[in-house]
Amino acid sequence: MTRPDFDLWIAGWRGPLLAALVALIAGLPSLLLLPPLDRDESRYAQATSQMLESGDYVDIRFQEDPRWKKPIGIYWMQAAAVAVTSSVEARDIAPYRIPSILGAMLAAAAVAWAGAALFGRRAGFLAGAMLGATFLLSSEAGIAKTDAMLCGSVTLAMAALARIYMAHRAGEAPIRPYKFAFWLGLGLSILIKGPISLIVVVPAMIALSAWDRDIGWLKRLGWGWGLPLVALIVGPWAIAITIATDGGFWREAIGGDLAPKVTGAAESHGGFPGMYLVLSPLLLFPATLMLPAALSTAWHRRAEPAVRFLVCWLVPAWLIFEIAPTKLWHYTLPTFGALALLAAAALMQPIGRVSRITGAVLAVFAATLIIGITIYGLTEFGTSTAQTWATLTIVSAAAAAAVGAFLLLNREAVTAILASLIMGIIAHAALAGTIRQLRPLSIAPQLVKTLEQAGLDPSQGRVPGPIAITTFHEPSFVFLTGRDTQLTDAAGAARALAQGRPVIVEARDAEAFRAASSDLGVMGRAVGTVTGQNYSSGDDVSLTVYAPPGTRTGTGTSE
Repeated sequence: MTRPDFDLWIAGWRGPLLAALVALIAGLPSLLLLPPLDRDESRYAQATSQMLESGDYVDIRFQEDPRWKKPIGIYWMQAAAVAVTSSVEARDIAPYRIPSILGAMLAAAAVAWAGAALFGRRAGFLAGAMLGATFLLSSEAGIAKTDAMLCGSVTLAMAALARIYMAHRAGEAPIRPYKFAFWLGLGLSILIKGPISLIVVVPAMIALSAWDRDIGWLKRLGWGWGLPLVALIVGPWAIAITIATDGGFWREAIGGDLAPKVTGAAESHGGFPGMYLVLSPLLLFPATLMLPAALSTAWHRRAEPAVRFLVCWLVPAWLIFEIAPTKLWHYTLPTFGALALLAAAALMQPIGRVSRITGAVLAVFAATLIIGITIYGLTEFGTSTAQTWATLTIVSAAAAAAVGAFLLLNREAVTAILASLIMGIIAHAALAGTIRQLRPLSIAPQLVKTLEQAGLDPSQGRVPGPIAITTFHEPSFVFLTGRDTQLTDAAGAARALAQGRPVIVEARDAEAFRAASSDLGVMGRAVGTVTGQNYSSGDDVSLTVYAPPGTRTGTGTSE
C-alpha cells in the first residue's frame, strides 16, 4: 500500500477507528480465554452480579461485606454489559470484561485523535496502534477491573486537553466538543476510580502553564459548565452512597484504601523508586523498540509545543507514581498515551543511531523476559495442550523483537514497528492461551467442573446449597458458585455436610474435618480431588469434594 493510499485509509475518523480495532484485536484473546482471576477481578465481577441480583445499584458488596473502596462507575458499566449480553446465572466472566476492552479501545482512539492534531494523522494512527497493542493495556483490556477504562477516560481527557492547548497556541478558540470531551473524560474517570485521574491531569496543566508562563489557555476550558458537568456525572451517586452508608463509604474509601496507599505500601504492594522505569520495556512490548526514540524526542524537541505538552503529561505523573510507596504494575498506564505519541513523533523523522541500537536491545530484552516467563509457567504448571500455545508465544515474541530490531537498525522504523506490533499481538494472544492451559493455576474452574460432574452443583437441583469450602476462600470460586457460597472452617464444613450440603475441604483441614464429622455422626464420600497452586497466596493446595450422605452422585451413591 502506497503512502497516499495509507493516508486515505486513516483520514478523519478512520484513524481513531482503526487504532481502536487494533486494541480490540489485542485484548480480545485475554477477554475470551482467561478464567476468572483472583483476586480483584472476581471481587469486581461478584459485586456486580450481586447488584443485578439485588437491584441495589448504589451500595457495593461482596457477599455480605461492604466493598467501599472504589466508586460505582465500573460496576454500572459491567452491570449494563451483562444485562445486554448475558445473565448473572451464566456465571460467565467474559461479559464483565466488556467495559475493560471498550476502555482500551477508547484509549487507543483518543491517542490517535490527539496525535492527528499534534503530529499528523499518520503519527496519530501509529500512536494509537502502539498503545492498543502494548502488553499492559491489552492485558488490562481482558480483565474485569477499573484500569483499562480508567486509562480510556483519562486519555480522552488528555487528548481533548491537547487539542485545546494546540488551538490556543495557534491563536484559535477551542471548539466546544473539545471542552466537552475533556470534562466528560474527567468526570468518568472520577466515577471509575475517584481522584486518581487528577494525579495525571492537574500536574500536567500546572507544569505546562509554568513552562509556557501562560495560564490563558486554562481559562478557555469552559469551567462554568464543565465543573457542573463533572458534578452531574459524579454527584447523584455520591449523594446516594453517602445516605445509604451514613458516610461509611467515604471513611473506608479514603481512610481505609486511599490513605494507606499514599502513606505506605498498602497490602504489601511495595516497590523501589524507579520500578516503573525498569518494567517499562516489558509493559510496553511490542512498542519497546521505540522507547529510546520517544525519550530522545521528548528531550531534543521539547521546545515544540506538541512535544512539550506530552512531556508535561508524562513526567510529573510518572514521578508521582514512582515516589508513591504503593506500587502496582498498572498504575502508570494513564501516562502510556504520552509515550505512544512521543514514539509516533519520533517515527516521523529519522531516528538516531543510539536510539535505534538501544531500542533493538530493549526489545530483545523484553522478548527474552516474556519467553522466560512462558517457559517457567510451562515447566511448573504446564500440560501437553499448553505446549502448543507456549511454542507460539515464544516464536511470536522472538519474531516481534528480532524482525523489529533488524528493520529498525536498517532505518526502516515504520515497517519495524508495524511488523513488531503484528507479531506482538500474536504473542500476547498465545500467552493468554498458554495461561488458560496451566491447569494447576485454574483451581476454581476445576472445582466447579468436579461438582458438576458429580451432580453436586446446587444449580443442578439435586442437592441443596450453598456449597461450603475451607481455606480456599478465593473470590473466583465465589463468583463461579454464587453469593451464598459458605467460606468456612473444618467444623463449619462438617455442619454443612450434616445439613445435606456438598463441601470442599483443603488437605490441611482434613483431619479436623473428619473429627468434626465424627462428632456429628455424619460421613460424606469423596467424589474428587483438585490439586494446584493458589497463585494469590503462593500456596500449594489439595481440595477434596465431599458428597453428603444419601446423595446420588455422578460416580455413585454416597453412604
